[in-house]
Parts: sequence; structure tokens; C-alpha cells
Amino acid sequence: MSRNSRKLEILNAASKIVSERGIFNLTLEATAKEAGISKGGLLYHFPSKEALVSGMVNHLADNYREKITNNAENDLNDKGKWLRSYVNVTFNQTYQNKDMNSGLLAAKAVNADLLDPIRQLYSEWQEEIENDGIDPVKATIIRLATDGIWLAELFDIYHIGDEKKDIVYKTLLEWANE
Repeated sequence: MSRNSRKLEILNAASKIVSERGIFNLTLEATAKEAGISKGGLLYHFPSKEALVSGMVNHLADNYREKITNNAENDLNDKGKWLRSYVNVTFNQTYQNKDMNSGLLAAKAVNADLLDPIRQLYSEWQEEIENDGIDPVKATIIRLATDGIWLAELFDIYHIGDEKKDIVYKTLLEWANE
């Protein structure tokens, strides 16, 4: 097994713990057990809980950056391509393992500075969205609506239902095409 696939297994195990049992149950021991490796094996890849959570956030940020960039680059209509890509990826192409999003919650609990890669990513995306050929205020409202649905689901506050979510998604995309 490659180092990268072992690291991903560990990150998935940590994410599962946070998602199913809560942030405060995320320990190196619990993660090693969930990943089916020794604590020493885990420490080889992630020497501390902070390093583990940082790995979760960075992995998630890299995944989203790649998807949004690829979608934007493949959009034939330059006007609004970053905004459409952001909406599309957030609604339809979020990280395959939904538990990985819980790394953001873990980062906030362990050390809020660990969210810096996501903060940087949002700054980059906001700049792209505001300079995408669509009214910057309208584009920001569309991004915020997209974020609101995603965050409500992440925090398990409210799920609007698949049918309504699809209507909202299509409406936001229409607005991003105007």
C-alpha cells in the first residue's frame, strides 16, 4: 500500500470518528483503531492530533480546488464560469466521503488557524467570482446561498429536501447565466 493511500485511509478514519461520534472523540488512539493500524503507524504519518486535523483540512481544500478549477476551465462560456463551477461542485460534486467535511469542524475545535487553507481558498474563489463578468454583488449572493445550504447540511441544522434543493440549484445556475 502506498504512503498516500495509507494517509487517505487515516484521514477517512478520523473523519468518520468526528462525523459519527463527535469532535471530542477524535483521538490518535481512536483514529489508529478505526484505520486498523498501530498508533506508531499513525504517528509516522501524522505526529500529532493537530497534524491529523491539518491533513484533513488540506486534503479537503485540495480536492475542492481541483474540482472547481477543472469545472471552470472546461466551461465554454467565460462569463460566470467560476460562479457556475462553485455552485455545481458544492451542490453535486462535494467530496465523495461526506464525513471528510467534518474535518472543518475538527479544525475549528482543535485550532482555528488550521482553517487557514480553506480561508485562503475562499478568498481566491471570491476574487474569481467577483471578476467573472457578473455583477459582483449578485455573484456573492449566489455564493452565499450555496454556502448556506452546504453549511446547514454540514451542521445538520436543516436539510431542505432533494426536490427543493434541486430547484434552488437550478435557479442559482440560471442566475449565474444572466
